[in-house]
Amino acid sequence: TLVNRVVPHLVQAIRDKDSCFSSIERQSAGSYYEHVKISEPNEFDIMLVMPVKRIQLDESDDTGAYYYVSFKRSPKEKGWLKFLEEDGKLSAFKMLQALREIIRQEVKNIKGMEVTVARKKAGSPAITLQIKKPPLEISVDIILTLEAQQSWPRSTQAGLKIEQWLGTKKRRDFRFRSIYLVAKQNKREKVLRGNTWRLSFSHIEKDMIKNHGNSKTCCESNGPKCCRKGCLKLLKFLLEQLKRKHPKELEKFCSYHVKTAFLHSCVMWPNDTDWHLGNLNHSFQQCLGFFVDCLQKSQLTHFFIPQYNLLSQEDKARHHFLSRKISYELNNGFPVFHE
Repeated sequence: TLVNRVVPHLVQAIRDKDSCFSSIERQSAGSYYEHVKISEPNEFDIMLVMPVKRIQLDESDDTGAYYYVSFKRSPKEKGWLKFLEEDGKLSAFKMLQALREIIRQEVKNIKGMEVTVARKKAGSPAITLQIKKPPLEISVDIILTLEAQQSWPRSTQAGLKIEQWLGTKKRRDFRFRSIYLVAKQNKREKVLRGNTWRLSFSHIEKDMIKNHGNSKTCCESNGPKCCRKGCLKLLKFLLEQLKRKHPKELEKFCSYHVKTAFLHSCVMWPNDTDWHLGNLNHSFQQCLGFFVDCLQKSQLTHFFIPQYNLLSQEDKARHHFLSRKISYELNNGFPVFHE
């Protein structure tokens, strides 16, 4: 309720203050909206989606995930010019700065609770709001997202291998949907200018997690129930608990790692019968086994961009640390769940 009071207020102010942002739309993302949130609902992800027309994408490295964005034709709205670099690239950094400034000014006008903008986290694409209304403390990540209705980049062609699981038609439908790009700095860039954008598929992931069945009736009110969502919740909870215990060693891991391992597991075991509700324990351990295997090889392929490995080779020691911790939990009945 608090979030739904704050966010529409901000969206309206952002639209009014800068003509470039006038068509911005709010979209919810993340675990709370996918119904796989485990603990208190105290963290929310909100995407502020901006439609852009006729953009050109140039890869900024060999992952196939990070791009420079430029306009094929000079945009009608002249306000965009202030966000362009000399070489015509759209600067994520400049856009985030403008958005942050509008939000920083506007939160002062929100009554009935204390809303502040958290300090900028290096490399994070989010503007984080802290909402305090005792006893509640909530954080909201606002993520600036470009939406372009054009075909997906070449790097995604062999990804999204859901034919056996959700069907060929579903894959085709997904690939006809817009592409999303979030303002995210690419650390591999030779000169860190902050003008790179990363592909985002959160809108497709949300859809797959909600409509996850091999059969159309899976988990519908009168259909058979499965344990896929229960599995994902447990995977996320396990990582959350381990990160709480070992914050320094596990700081580079995030829930997206386990979500990706989960999606790969859905492809490896595509049938609803593989995820029978009563088999939660078995399915969870199967997913975990797959994730541990990825950690040991330092190889976790991005679900939509097969050439992109989410586990960088220079972090092998960290991967092995997490795989040891998970193996210990697996072999000892998950003591961390009872702490």
